[in-house]
Amino acid sequence: MSDKYDLLVIGGGSGGLAHAQRATEYGANVAVVEYGPLGGTCVNVGCVPKKVMWYASHLAHDIHHATSYGYDITIGGHSWGRLKARRDAYVSRLNGIYENNLDKRGVTHIVGSARFIDAHTVAVDDREYRAEKIVIATGGQPVTPNIPGAELGITSDGFFALEEQPKRVLIAGSGYIAVELAGVFNGLGCSTQVVVRKDSVLRDFDTMLSTELMATMRKDGITLETAVTPASIRKTDEGLVLSAEDGREFGPVDAVLWAIGRSPNTAALDLDKAGVESDGRGFITTDKLQQTNIENIFALGDVTGRAALTPVAIAAGRRLADRLFGKMDGRHLDYDLIPTVIFSHPTIGTVGMTEDEARSAYGDDVRVYSSGFTPMFYALGEEKGRSVMKLVTAGADERVVGLHVFGAGADEMLQGFAVALRMGATKKDFDDTVAIHPTNAEEVVTMR
Repeated sequence: MSDKYDLLVIGGGSGGLAHAQRATEYGANVAVVEYGPLGGTCVNVGCVPKKVMWYASHLAHDIHHATSYGYDITIGGHSWGRLKARRDAYVSRLNGIYENNLDKRGVTHIVGSARFIDAHTVAVDDREYRAEKIVIATGGQPVTPNIPGAELGITSDGFFALEEQPKRVLIAGSGYIAVELAGVFNGLGCSTQVVVRKDSVLRDFDTMLSTELMATMRKDGITLETAVTPASIRKTDEGLVLSAEDGREFGPVDAVLWAIGRSPNTAALDLDKAGVESDGRGFITTDKLQQTNIENIFALGDVTGRAALTPVAIAAGRRLADRLFGKMDGRHLDYDLIPTVIFSHPTIGTVGMTEDEARSAYGDDVRVYSSGFTPMFYALGEEKGRSVMKLVTAGADERVVGLHVFGAGADEMLQGFAVALRMGATKKDFDDTVAIHPTNAEEVVTMR
């Protein structure tokens, strides 16, 4: 095995692997350093196993409503252990597929943790490796608060390690992970509480989405408490109790899950040895070409602190390889108009500006269209769900600058509409598109 490469990628997650494999298509001699299972957060403790758990919870929702369609349903219970075993086996198969893909493309897989020696050299254990170009794609890890008893809680990593289903759960956090896992726990029959530091969940998204999700969470039986700043956790005979700074207490519960953010995996890299700059939180600073302040060192994915989404890391990695090894000068990822989905119950899809962002940018040139309705799925039953959609337009031509969808099918319908926004579609373009009936998606092109 050679110790010299054209490209050395530190991190075997989605972005690092996508970059490495694309670089080999251009003839580069590539090595990937990874200490854990290949696939990174997404495959092992993120979007892939999370979506499996979402499917399980979603099935419970559909079974609940099956009687509306004439079914006589008797549920004999649910086995968390059996679900976990099948989910873990699926993830293990994916790890093997990633390993085989590296082998087929001639990418060297170096197992271990890398640290910089200088701008062209990294050490893994006691062996040094040199490369013309180095890409840092080490991702992030969940944050745990610095309060007494915090270690009694778990993070999203710990969620996927749970061997048994807790009967009572408290989740601290307000973002993607908090609302998604709250929906999973609740759907599978756990008594679920969510506590947030401010006044709402999903504060970085359009207000409509936050408002609708909070109402639905409460309707579905999730206890949602606002203005809660955790101060400590203690273990009692009845379970775990979380104390807030204002004196309120929550619990007892069987599990407390921290979903309060993620930090970059940069502490062990010895970035200073290579001269690579990072911000106060450890995120590596890059320009639009993913380049750090050091000419031959690049960074992509969650470690940069920008749009921490798997498809973003993959897209950035492939474009970087196109530029560095495919002679596509200037090739880079445009971080505007990135679509994203939150796998809450129901799902949320969003792309482009929020209404507030648009009004800040365009002032009085903004016009908003919205629609709220009960999806046809609920027409035959007594219990009703809800879908809400919003189009945000700007300018005299009413170019669509934001689309926000709350409700069943949001995850699948958003991809095509995201293409339309990138192409500069206007409200008239949406109006002139024939609706597909009866669907939830038709509302997007029939708003008045």
